[in-house]
Amino acid sequence: MSQGTTPSSRAAHSADPAPSPRAAAPARPKTPHRLRRIAEKRGAILDAGLALFSRQGLHGTTVEQIARAAAVSKTNLFYYFASKEEVYVGVLSRLLDEWLDPLRALEVESDPIEGIRAYIARKIRFSRTHPEASRLFCLEVVQGAPLLRPELETTLRQLVEAKAGVIRGWIAAGKLAPVDPHHLIFALWATTQHYADFAPQIDALLGRGLDEEAFVEEATHNVQRLLLDGLRPR
Repeated sequence: MSQGTTPSSRAAHSADPAPSPRAAAPARPKTPHRLRRIAEKRGAILDAGLALFSRQGLHGTTVEQIARAAAVSKTNLFYYFASKEEVYVGVLSRLLDEWLDPLRALEVESDPIEGIRAYIARKIRFSRTHPEASRLFCLEVVQGAPLLRPELETTLRQLVEAKAGVIRGWIAAGKLAPVDPHHLIFALWATTQHYADFAPQIDALLGRGLDEEAFVEEATHNVQRLLLDGLRPR
């Protein structure tokens, strides 16, 4: 028996174990500095996840690889995200939010031709700056959107329905040729994202791509002309 330890004190210790550090430690206040640090860490993890998922897919990527690329420990990663799948959904949700930002800019008060012209330019520019993000989103949807479907059926659907209403308003006001709003949105998505999703095919056919500024301008001009000429009111 060690000095200063009695049977009764040992019993007290075994009957009333010390609380875990997590339970005992007071919650740290989320100061602006700490909130910024949390956002930075989450952003670094999402950036690392995007780079890996776009090359290796969800199942080919490990938590260890994401943590290493984000310069955080595996334990630290699990502080911000509960699982690899949660990182994956976070990557796609952030992408969807950025990808839809140009669509949000379309308002019934704006000129439809100029609004759609600007939308095409922004989307092709996004395909240039975020090609891996566009391809990852395409891969998820082609596989049936197993993890992103709830987001598609809520956030995306609500936004598309709102903008379909904007397009109907333009048509009713005689500012746009009669066209089904959903098919117009699908056509805008398909033509602008093609330059990221099928970049290797474009390079094989033309030996050029979005890494060349002149090609970006050429693609933007041609897509605008093809779509806008068909949308002008007769």
